[in-house]
Amino acid sequence: MDKVRIGIIGFGTMGSKHGKYLSENGISNAVLTAVADIDPARLELAKSYCDNISTYDKAEDLIESGECDAIIIATPHYSHPTYAIEGFKAGLHVLVEKPAGVYTKQVEEMKAVANKSGKVFGIMYNQRTNPLYQKVREMVQSGQLGKITRTNWIITSWYRSQSYYDQGGWRATWAGEGGGVLLNQNPHNLDLWQWICGMPKKVKSVIYYGKHRNIEVEDDVYAIVEYENGATGSYTTTIADTPGTNRLEITGEKGKVVVENGKIEFWQLSESEPEFNKRYKDGIGQPKNTKIEIPVEGETTGHKGITQNFCDAILTGEPLLAPGIEGINGLQISNAMHLSSWTGGDWVDIPVDGELFYKLLKEKAGGKI
Repeated sequence: MDKVRIGIIGFGTMGSKHGKYLSENGISNAVLTAVADIDPARLELAKSYCDNISTYDKAEDLIESGECDAIIIATPHYSHPTYAIEGFKAGLHVLVEKPAGVYTKQVEEMKAVANKSGKVFGIMYNQRTNPLYQKVREMVQSGQLGKITRTNWIITSWYRSQSYYDQGGWRATWAGEGGGVLLNQNPHNLDLWQWICGMPKKVKSVIYYGKHRNIEVEDDVYAIVEYENGATGSYTTTIADTPGTNRLEITGEKGKVVVENGKIEFWQLSESEPEFNKRYKDGIGQPKNTKIEIPVEGETTGHKGITQNFCDAILTGEPLLAPGIEGINGLQISNAMHLSSWTGGDWVDIPVDGELFYKLLKEKAGGKI
């Protein structure tokens, strides 16, 4: 096999974007062979991109067709694990859109089937291709900041108007989407947060539901976390701020890094904070610091980059930039934020109680999941 035959399940906003670059030979070693969607108009759109593809009105028929080596799943959130599991059982490689699913119980099952299948499993965390965040991760992992003591992310640049939510009946409902700003807009940020800084061990939150828009789900979120090493963090997001802010701060014993406006600024301490604190005896004072703008090289390859990497992994064994099994990490954080809110704002441990989360989510969805 010199080209991966790809089928797309769900040809809506994201699925059609994937179909567009695949049909234009945007991936060097892949070809689009099939599309499945329940809407005939979306299938006609797919044919307009590439007239020699097969189309199906049922995902199951595409999966069993024998026309694909791999599938990209771009359906509503609840069905991501369902189709992924069917794909693995049919011997297909799977690339799933974010989020990996809505609740961890569902995603754990998907992980188990994926591991048993031996097939390549990726997730569309396209922000991992951004050299800005790759560089920050490198700084953290290399020890340039020393032990992390605090993380803060203000990510309020996800503005959405009421008309956005009015476009589709499944949007911003517990039964249709499974959440709001945390499940729709923030999976990329939550993934990057844990990818760079590591997983927190517990979470507590204050969440507002339908505060700014006429929707069922969350549109304003404030959360704090604690890490295994004693570090703390905070996370703030909403769809109502304009202009919004996207500012990530990571403080360590050797300095602080700020990621904002496409730049990385690093305040490097002359000595580590613990060493300074131990020796300093003159009352008010602090270590000297030097502000350094960290150069960032490379381009963000986005969705195409993740798909290219996925196909390379299938054909040559190249390591995945965004392994599908890591999709549960950001979901653990968002599930914990929701669960804290639903249980009076108490601390919630990670990993979350998957059975309790599913029970409460099912109640909110009126038993429709």
